[in-house]
Parts: sequence; structure tokens; C-alpha cells
Amino acid sequence: MLFDRNIEPRCAYCKRGEVVDDEQIICIKKGMVSPSGACRSFRYDPLKRVPPKPAAAKFDRFKDEDFTL
Repeated sequence: MLFDRNIEPRCAYCKRGEVVDDEQIICIKKGMVSPSGACRSFRYDPLKRVPPKPAAAKFDRFKDEDFTL
């Protein structure tokens, strides 16, 4: 869920962090940190989080007769 209250803290989607590049976040509290890091001052920003892509449907297990009436 995008707005889950029990979200795992990560600097990549913290309100106090800004992305420098793919491997570094600059934090107001801690300075340069990794995107997977976290601290006690974590504040969730839902606009920074990219949700995982949905699983692709596998239609190869169906036959043509499954789609006829």
C-alpha cells in the first residue's frame, strides 16, 4: 500500500532527504547517507516513494476454449 502507516523507514523516501544520485541521499540530520539507511527522525513522504510494478499476467496457461461461451 502506498499510504501504509507501518512503512519501513528508508532515507530514499524520507521528507528530510534529497536525492543526490542513485547511491546517495543528503539528509538534513545525518548528511550523506545511503538510500536504504534510516534514522529516528524519519518522516514519510509518499510522493518520493516509487511503488513496485504489478506482476505481469501469465496468459500462456489458458487455452482458447477457456475464452468461449
